[in-house]
Amino acid sequence: MKTPLLSLILLFLMASCSSVRVVSNEPAEYFALNNYKTFAFSDIESTGDIPQTGFYRSQVDALKNAVSRQLETKGLRRVESQPDLLVNIGVAIDEKVQTRQTSLLTDPPNYIGQRRYTWRSREVEVGRYNQGTIDLHLIDRSRNAMVWRGIVEGIVPDKPAKLQKRIDESMEKLLAGL
Repeated sequence: MKTPLLSLILLFLMASCSSVRVVSNEPAEYFALNNYKTFAFSDIESTGDIPQTGFYRSQVDALKNAVSRQLETKGLRRVESQPDLLVNIGVAIDEKVQTRQTSLLTDPPNYIGQRRYTWRSREVEVGRYNQGTIDLHLIDRSRNAMVWRGIVEGIVPDKPAKLQKRIDESMEKLLAGL
């Protein structure tokens, strides 16, 4: 009796520790992925603090490959012309500032001169990081209508190997319900 409960708790804890969060997963009411056989990518839009370098382009290619792998495991085939589905990817990366609030009990007071000390709490910058959001749309090419939309977000790692792993994890998590 304790083993299934313990397993459930461990599964929940592992899922809650994931660095990727699915924000939205919105299929159209008539959408069924098995109605489609082929897909292709439309142009990728990017906004925010995204550097337009070769490294960025390689990560866009890695993102396309991760999406392709997930769709191919679901039975779709990537083609260059006349696809059933168009995959539209939007990428936004924003730099965020991590702060903490000083404590009145443990942090020293601020000295402002002439024996005047103040004990007020304030926000102190601890670090900076990049928050990434991927907005993925599946579009029925014959009707020119969006049939599925998913949004995933997470912290963008600085190291390329970790970034590739995060891209793969996020696309697997986002497209798992298709």
